Amino acid sequence: MGSVTTRRSRPRGYIIAYNPRPDTLRLLQAVESVLDEYREHWPLTVRQVFYRLVGAHGFDKTETAYKGLCHHLANARRGGAIPFDAIRDDGVMTMKLERYADADDFLIEQRDRARRYRRDLMAAQPLHIEVWCEAAGMIQQLAAVAHRYSVPVYSSSGFDSLTAKKRMADRICAIGKPAVILHLGDHDPSGASIFESVAADVEAFVAADRPHGLVSVRFERVALTSEQVARYGLPTAPAKATDSRSKAWAGETCQLEALSPSQIARILDDAILLLLDTDKLADSEVAEERERENLTRLLLEVTR
Repeated sequence: MGSVTTRRSRPRGYIIAYNPRPDTLRLLQAVESVLDEYREHWPLTVRQVFYRLVGAHGFDKTETAYKGLCHHLANARRGGAIPFDAIRDDGVMTMKLERYADADDFLIEQRDRARRYRRDLMAAQPLHIEVWCEAAGMIQQLAAVAHRYSVPVYSSSGFDSLTAKKRMADRICAIGKPAVILHLGDHDPSGASIFESVAADVEAFVAADRPHGLVSVRFERVALTSEQVARYGLPTAPAKATDSRSKAWAGETCQLEALSPSQIARILDDAILLLLDTDKLADSEVAEERERENLTRLLLEVTR
């Protein structure tokens, strides 16, 4: 089986009338046989599927063939021909192994957890908020700000992952209220293009799957913007000539890290606070302290 030429179209959300060509259908039939054979190991990576196609179905072992497979698998998942949960393309994952030395060890951990109890401060908020950053290395820094309000932080370095985008949409639909995604990334053609692409894709999934009309998602670019570059007098550089997106880019580029950590923290903190109901936040913080004390006292009495 040879490689399949990759098309240039970039669908958003689901492909409602998915009608692959005959050669693509033959490819997908081979993929389905691989997925059926290894169903107990789902999700498989695209690379795993690729190497099984090479070994058992005579697929070309070339980068072109691999890219074609990635393209057609993505479309097949969007079109409903292949289950989303059959394929993993969201980067590195880990599974926590939760075990205890004995029952006393378990009880000790529960007492410690009670002392560390934190309420989900976002539960009572009218909006669901998430923070996404372009660089995985900045998660810890941003979390120091966002976690004070129970706002989760994700790395968007895997934003091209169809699985990551679908999971975001599923999460928003399950929460069942309007969502705002705050994004921080470099001020350059690539960062802007990825941000716009992901926003359009997730919005399409949410619009298709939302349980009711009050569920929505809005993406906001928190940093880095051209206004911030000018305001803080940040160093800039010309857009890379090798980046095809540069043709439509006006002005210079700048890295998010050009902002100091304190500037980034302040910008993010301000962006989150603008979205919060501060009265509900204060009520949740009071309830959190009371619940922590009650849980700690209860577990101490049970384990005496």
